[in-house]
Amino acid sequence: MTSLTVFFIGLFYFAALVFIGGVAYRIYEYSRTPAPLVIPTTPAPTTRSGVAMRMTREVVFFESLFKSNKWIWLFGWMFHMGLALVLLRHARYFQEPVGFLVEFIQPFGKYASLAMVAGLAGLWARRFLVDRVRYISTPSDHLMLALLIAIGMSGMMMTFVSHTDIVALKAFALGLVTFDWHPLPADGPLLVHLFLVALLMIIFPISKLLHAPGIFFSPTRNQVDNPREQRHIAPWAAALERDKN
Repeated sequence: MTSLTVFFIGLFYFAALVFIGGVAYRIYEYSRTPAPLVIPTTPAPTTRSGVAMRMTREVVFFESLFKSNKWIWLFGWMFHMGLALVLLRHARYFQEPVGFLVEFIQPFGKYASLAMVAGLAGLWARRFLVDRVRYISTPSDHLMLALLIAIGMSGMMMTFVSHTDIVALKAFALGLVTFDWHPLPADGPLLVHLFLVALLMIIFPISKLLHAPGIFFSPTRNQVDNPREQRHIAPWAAALERDKN
């Protein structure tokens, strides 16, 4: 194997460890954060099943964003849905044989990258064109959007302009999973794409992209609006009361 292949093998194992460990630790922190008050955004569901439905609408359709700003919702939904299809399409590199759903989604995922990059471009333009958003935007916000667009553009380059050796690439990807390593094609757009993806995996646990798992721990979304019917007491507060008694 070439030194280039060895470098990317080590890079992706390191990135995977950081990504999995970092996200797991953040989720652990979220689960341990006290929520002493009932503060769901009203009107809120009064049952657990209602909360589950609300979370589903929020995660899949971005309900609250749709109600607040239609343009931001459009760009955000384009990006997230395009990203979901692109990721599902990429699952073919880690399956042998390829599952029916992944095979069926291939033509859709191919063009979903266009929607993904267009959505990102709209969200990035918003940070320049809207005064109040430009005021609160930090360099990390711009760098994260630039990184995501660069990943999308380099992937589109391989799809529509400079094709890479898909067979060799799949052998490399499967080898990472099975520890049966194979050479990585030395194509420029592919190397840029893989390096940027690994970089994203490394910085994901310390970035604002953690809203992906974080939304499930938001007390304004995951709480039942029943403070009059049932006394709400956080576990740590209940433990204090037991100690006092």
